[in-house]
Amino acid sequence: MSMSKGQKRLKNIPILHDEVKRKRTINLTDTAWNKIKLIAIEQKTSVSELIEKMIRECHGS
Repeated sequence: MSMSKGQKRLKNIPILHDEVKRKRTINLTDTAWNKIKLIAIEQKTSVSELIEKMIRECHGS
């Protein structure tokens, strides 16, 4: 499922995946956080979406 530019996001309505994301907390070193932020910027996505993509690619959807 892809999102078109300008498409309004609605609360509790999944856009990119089959389910709604929930807020989670992880602890990272500053080095790891800065690296993942740079990767997200390069891929023009959010850190959240980058982590989601990495996990789904490693272990399937």
